[in-house]
Amino acid sequence: MRLVLVGPPGAGKGTQAEFISEHFTIPKISTGDIFRANVSEGTDLGKLAKKFMDVGDLVPDEVTDAMVRDRLGQPDAAGGFLLDGFPRNVAQAYELDSMLNDLGAWLDVVLELDIDDAEVVRRLSGRRLCKRCGHVWHVEFDPPTVPGICDRCGGELYHRDDDRPHTVRHRLDVYVDQTTPLIKFYGSRGQLVVMDAMGPVEDVTERAIAALTPYAA
Repeated sequence: MRLVLVGPPGAGKGTQAEFISEHFTIPKISTGDIFRANVSEGTDLGKLAKKFMDVGDLVPDEVTDAMVRDRLGQPDAAGGFLLDGFPRNVAQAYELDSMLNDLGAWLDVVLELDIDDAEVVRRLSGRRLCKRCGHVWHVEFDPPTVPGICDRCGGELYHRDDDRPHTVRHRLDVYVDQTTPLIKFYGSRGQLVVMDAMGPVEDVTERAIAALTPYAA
């Protein structure tokens, strides 16, 4: 199965991607992982991307496209994959078509994790990160024994600026602006499956697997 996973920040894409890729035995391919791998390995594309990242600029589409094209051509992706973070716009969606066409493959399905904005704000604004070990806690869903102190290492917990409610709402607005055309694009081609991502992780995983099973080879 060749799958693209989309959803707003806080929808649980990272968590569900892990479960889905394990269940269907397909590699999880995220643009973040690809960037880190290319930079750490010192590839030509990694060096080029690092120039933009070092000054805080977005990596241009053509660099991202080239990295994804290279990753999809690797042997473990021959039997299918889960893409997380790509494509982010309609231009990249057409580029993905080109990549798959060159590989003699096709995209089976785009799964959108649908979640209320209020729930996204609740999930993200409650996160607290440990300054020492980086573990993520949540004041409501997974609180530390002592508020503000990490159970694992005793480090101080802090609230990231981009997890504050007003920032989360802005991130959601940006996501909608950028992604709505992409969602409409895949919807018009009959490749989009929209799934309720509310509720416990286990329930969402069950729904995801049920929704995707018809597309599995």
